[in-house]
Amino acid sequence: MYCEKIGGFKMAEEHQTPEIPCLIDRYFTRWYKADVKGRPCEDHCILQHSNRICVITLAKSHPLLQKGRTIKSVNYQISANCSRLQNKVSGKSKRGAQFLTELAPLCRISCSDGEEYTIYSCIRGRLLEVNENILHNPVLLQEKPSTEGYIAVLLPKFEESKSITQGLMSHTEYEEILQNRCNTPSDTS
Repeated sequence: MYCEKIGGFKMAEEHQTPEIPCLIDRYFTRWYKADVKGRPCEDHCILQHSNRICVITLAKSHPLLQKGRTIKSVNYQISANCSRLQNKVSGKSKRGAQFLTELAPLCRISCSDGEEYTIYSCIRGRLLEVNENILHNPVLLQEKPSTEGYIAVLLPKFEESKSITQGLMSHTEYEEILQNRCNTPSDTS
């Protein structure tokens, strides 16, 4: 269970002054979807830029990011007829992009212990790109989940860009969820 505080300003020990926020915190708003499809702790993070572009990542509490997990493979082949790798986008209006709903699967991630996790889009929008780097280097998901280990980039419809966050939690709300998980005794029976 992930109980450490996520985000915010870190304090430099010797001078007690806040460090400069990272690029992600400066230019993106973090939104969270907890317990995706009813699966406990399978949380996703959506990084929303002011230009409407959204980057889908794993939240820090996701089981894939817990110590001891080894990612074996990432697969963007969703079904026999649907591969997110076949997404070809062109032009200003993003022609050819696959349109995804909130619960559209983006990829499946397999671990060496046999566990498999499906990562969902969490928002409606056009799929602009998937991160092919994690196919060959899946450890990026664990080492740099918000940057080089992102899952996909989506662009919501212009008229929906303000409403896409309605089903999502803010950073503060998500921290409260994590705190409640840490304070709730786990069922060992």
